[in-house]
Amino acid sequence: MKQRCRNLIFILGDQLSHSVSSLEGADPDQDMILMCEVQEETTYVRHHCKKIILILSAMRHFAEDLRGKGFDVGYTELDDTPNTGSFTEELKRAVKEIKPEKVIVTEPGEFRVLQAMSGWEKSLNIPVDIRTDTRFLCSKDEFAAWVEGRRELRMEFFYRDVRRKTGLLMEDDKPIGGRWNFDAENRKPAKPDLFRASHPQFTPDKTTRDVMKLVDERFAEHMGEAKGFAFAVTQEDAERAADAFIEHFLPSFGETQDAMLSSDPFLNHSLLSFYINLGLLDPLDICRRAERAYLEGDAPINAVEGFIRQIIGWREYMRGIYWHFMPDYADRNFFDASRPLPSFFWDGKTEMNCLSTVIGETIDHAYAHHIQRLMVTGNFALLAGLDPHAVHEWYLEVYADAFEWVEMPNVIGMSQFADGGLLGSKPYAASGAYISRMSDYCENCRYDVRKKTEEGACPFNSLYWDFLDRNKKKLDGNRRLAQPYATWGRMKDEQRKDYRSAARQFLKKLDDAEPV
Repeated sequence: MKQRCRNLIFILGDQLSHSVSSLEGADPDQDMILMCEVQEETTYVRHHCKKIILILSAMRHFAEDLRGKGFDVGYTELDDTPNTGSFTEELKRAVKEIKPEKVIVTEPGEFRVLQAMSGWEKSLNIPVDIRTDTRFLCSKDEFAAWVEGRRELRMEFFYRDVRRKTGLLMEDDKPIGGRWNFDAENRKPAKPDLFRASHPQFTPDKTTRDVMKLVDERFAEHMGEAKGFAFAVTQEDAERAADAFIEHFLPSFGETQDAMLSSDPFLNHSLLSFYINLGLLDPLDICRRAERAYLEGDAPINAVEGFIRQIIGWREYMRGIYWHFMPDYADRNFFDASRPLPSFFWDGKTEMNCLSTVIGETIDHAYAHHIQRLMVTGNFALLAGLDPHAVHEWYLEVYADAFEWVEMPNVIGMSQFADGGLLGSKPYAASGAYISRMSDYCENCRYDVRKKTEEGACPFNSLYWDFLDRNKKKLDGNRRLAQPYATWGRMKDEQRKDYRSAARQFLKKLDDAEPV
């Protein structure tokens, strides 16, 4: 390491892009880079073992890429003896050693890290340049300007503005195909397909194997295990995964994006969110490549529009909501839900086959696709009145693509409606019929989705109506729930009583930690 340098550039674990703003104007002859693996970041929640491996291995590979470009990289590994365990203390240690004129860093993705970062200039007694993260299409200030004066903050209208800004799938100022949204064509169930291509898997190299060994030794109590790790950890391999998606899976992505199959946890999903969120892939570039597939006739408009909407719509919108409404957003609890998470959220041991399947896949892969998260685990948590903050922490722990800026509003706002409708127009609540329609989970379940309240009935059925009934005062004025509330009102008293009783019995089993 240099004994003195002009700028010390501090790169965080989800900033693994050569185009990251902290590297803009960097000079290998005058500047030095610092990267740190710290205990604080691996344990502030109990991250899935494969998530920790993904981030640490990707960091180590990125450090080698930077060295290959001529940079002097100071790198602290998790088990290094002098490792202080926190970003702030590691930065202090480096500044004391090399005495830089200035520290440069790109703004972090999490509010708690920004709070720490905001105090660095004072504690280090040198200038700290915190730069905007230009990898996003919408800055915090741009989102704040978009919010101003709006009565409702709906993603659909934000998405249209970003489409206009980027020109993606646009003809002048009009959307290609005459519509902004082709979601109605993307709700088909899936069938097993022996000829569906396999998603690429990547064999761990020595660097990754070293991290796997470290994680096995230090994080054995966390969900999952190192065995079977097959994520891309370099930009080159992430690009291979992107190429495979565009060629093999994008054409059918749209029609099956809401589908769920017991035998196929990945279907036609991109499996790219890990790499985009780490910085290994550029989100706008991926969208341009998907758009090109449509323009060249290799993928239909409903698939390409649906994929692009997930990135420039939901992803950017969630980040905007997070930063605009933090720090109090994390504590919102519109329904005053307080029930703790059942133990099966960690071991998958439940006779509800949909939950058992999705949680089992989460344990194995540190992944579940968006409908599994929203309409199975998230829907259950909402209907059962689980504590939304505990639900948020669980999602942050168990999914390899979960970073707080994107995960929290997805859970607090979209999944649990804990923000009272700031983000979404209605709760994503559904009975077992939705899961049955969009999956094959109900076929091999002890519970019968066709039964409503009798013995052996699917718990989602009674929980759905009980959720609406117990929250009627808060939701009765929601226009999008007018039809289900009208249906509830037309039911006979005895039928409503049976639904409430069945839900009460099930929830008591949860509270008593009985098997369900």
